[in-house]
Amino acid sequence: MKLLLKFNLVLLAVFAAALGASGAITWNLVQQNAREEVYYNAKLLIDSASAVRTYTLKRIYPLLLTQVKYEFRPEMVSAFSAIEVLKSLRDTNAEYTQFLYREPALNPTNPENRAADWEADIISQFRNGGAKTPLSGERETPNGRMLFVAQPLKAAAGCLACHDTADNAPATMVAIYGRTNGFGWKVDQIIAAQIVQVPVAVAQARAEHSFRVFMMSLVAVLVAVALTLNLLLWWMFIHPVTRISALADRISLGAVDAPDFVASSYDEIGSLAESLSRMRRSLVQAMKMLDS
Repeated sequence: MKLLLKFNLVLLAVFAAALGASGAITWNLVQQNAREEVYYNAKLLIDSASAVRTYTLKRIYPLLLTQVKYEFRPEMVSAFSAIEVLKSLRDTNAEYTQFLYREPALNPTNPENRAADWEADIISQFRNGGAKTPLSGERETPNGRMLFVAQPLKAAAGCLACHDTADNAPATMVAIYGRTNGFGWKVDQIIAAQIVQVPVAVAQARAEHSFRVFMMSLVAVLVAVALTLNLLLWWMFIHPVTRISALADRISLGAVDAPDFVASSYDEIGSLAESLSRMRRSLVQAMKMLDS
């Protein structure tokens, strides 16, 4: 078996082991990083929704206080503004298409915003102090596994204008939603949560993309290294050793007039060439002594 072939077989085994180890380590890292990126983007959406809520309460709500006596406008509700803004973001930005935003409440004015069982559990954890803020995790759904990030919502003093009692609430609002839901809120009471859900498949897809890019880059680097090593091995060892071997064959067959191998280096290959030249000259002298 040729030396170059042996070298490449060993190199292939080493590179395969390196690829396997790197792939296993990298896969875990990119999965973790992809989930952290999704969680970060979800938290960013929640912070954006909170900013919209604050703006609505401070700027939009006071402007519509007079109009609400004659017509209830949902735009004055901070939750409505936040939901609509993030819905617009999802519709216009493909990166956030699968980010689902809700503000489920235990006692909402609009029944559509009533918390599901798992959402109610999260709100209860916030109320009991049993969950850190923001709360993140994973849950199984009929549509697949989902990542979620949740943050509590507290009732502010301005909320009581509509959510204290039905008698104190705007009549136009009561006419739309009734006197049953959305009342009895207390200042600083956790009454709802901001929740963003994202399919695990989104993080999985990002992890797979990053993993493919990394592995393709690593393979390209290893191929370049292998080609470079092969070229160096051929130039520094295989080519001069092959020439020295051919010269040694000629000498062993009696061609004592074969020219010396001139090595341009002073390494082991050069020493071997010099030793072969001395051996040839010694052989020539020995043959002359025998002839005489």
